[in-house]
Amino acid sequence: MTPRRPPGAAVLLLHGGRETGLGAPPPGPLNLPAVRMRPFAHALGRALPGDVLVHAVRYGHQGWNGSRADPLRDAVRALDELRRAAGEIPVVLVGHSMGGRAALHAAGHPLVRGVVGLAPWCPDGDPVEQLAGRDVVLVHSTRDRVTSPVASGTLTAQARRAGARTCLVTVHGSGHAMLRRAPAWHRLTAALAGGLLGRAPFPGPVAEALLLPPEAPAEDGTVDLDRLRADGAESGASRAGWVAPPVRPR
Repeated sequence: MTPRRPPGAAVLLLHGGRETGLGAPPPGPLNLPAVRMRPFAHALGRALPGDVLVHAVRYGHQGWNGSRADPLRDAVRALDELRRAAGEIPVVLVGHSMGGRAALHAAGHPLVRGVVGLAPWCPDGDPVEQLAGRDVVLVHSTRDRVTSPVASGTLTAQARRAGARTCLVTVHGSGHAMLRRAPAWHRLTAALAGGLLGRAPFPGPVAEALLLPPEAPAEDGTVDLDRLRADGAESGASRAGWVAPPVRPR
């Protein structure tokens, strides 16, 4: 990954995969998890300033593969390459399902400012210490049958106690593939990434959740997507309900 002109910030996209699978992902349109992230890349490209690089991380293997944590290695490799090419720029990781787990694990990298996890895979016992000082927003359908929205809520509370600033956005009437209500997923992700990079205002309820004290329970940091829609979170910073990003000590 060698940008023609060093960007001022970046969003790295991490698609989903399998629990196990040592084979390489299929090429092109046969790699359905990667294809699903393309509309997110388009939404991010439209919403973010021109100096923000939007880049999809390529995996060497289809699965997480236990202690190998292959997509985590791929994410860290991409971050290291970006650091060599562009220097100390702020990065937001956007990951779906297995990619969400990889994004959460990779958040301790020096470039990472925040994580947007889309229906992330959050197994019990995964570490959260690397999230200290980062902003973490997880977005999960209440009807997801592949990964657990309850586990996402638990992780946001655990990460908050570990020193992260966290929020869970729940989505009704959708599923793991994010195909139902897809435009809402795309617009919200672009808004969150822009806010985490400090390039756009945050939806007010999300900003409030990120400022909760470490001991706040999971439900206090949970926001319904439809509340964000009512507050104008999908239509632009000039609408009511938007506030400046919270101050982030570095």
